[in-house]
Amino acid sequence: MKFSEGIQRSLPFGYLFLVVMGILKESVFYYQIGINILKYSTIMDILISPIATLASHPVILIALIIIVVFSFAFPSFLSKQANKNKKWAIKMASLKEHETMTKEAIENHFTNMFVRFLAMMLLSFFVGIGWGEGMGLTRKIRENTLTYNYRLNYGDDNSEQIYLIGSNSMYYIYLAKGNPIIKIAPLGSIKSIELTNNKKLR
Repeated sequence: MKFSEGIQRSLPFGYLFLVVMGILKESVFYYQIGINILKYSTIMDILISPIATLASHPVILIALIIIVVFSFAFPSFLSKQANKNKKWAIKMASLKEHETMTKEAIENHFTNMFVRFLAMMLLSFFVGIGWGEGMGLTRKIRENTLTYNYRLNYGDDNSEQIYLIGSNSMYYIYLAKGNPIIKIAPLGSIKSIELTNNKKLR
């Protein structure tokens, strides 16, 4: 079995792992502002959480692609060098008793190496994003430096200028201007939401 074939066999578990990472990222982020986001999430929110994270900013998507490519390229490169009996590659890959191992066993070793390496990189990546975004938000709340660039319009014609922390298929999570208390409002109670300060359109 080739190294690339081993990776293909691991792909069905890849999305499941991304879902777990998306949940972990959201949980770490909202935990810092005192919210258990899982209580306000549906199964669909959980399943699309990694996609929502990647689509939130092009930089995140580019960074993830770089991580995946590097995680694949490095073990693949080591695998080729180990098959050529390069001592430095064998040592770096921690191949024990490589002389008695079959080629398939070596390929399996590098497939497992790729999976472990990628899992570690993704764990650091998603937890880092969640922790960093959460710390940034708590600092802005504490220093009162939030930009309230959304307006929520309610069904009774009342409205509030808000900072939108996040949303899912059921709720808006936000801070109203002049009120330090975080609010969680069902989507059904909101008539519309307006972006009042879109610099990209100016």
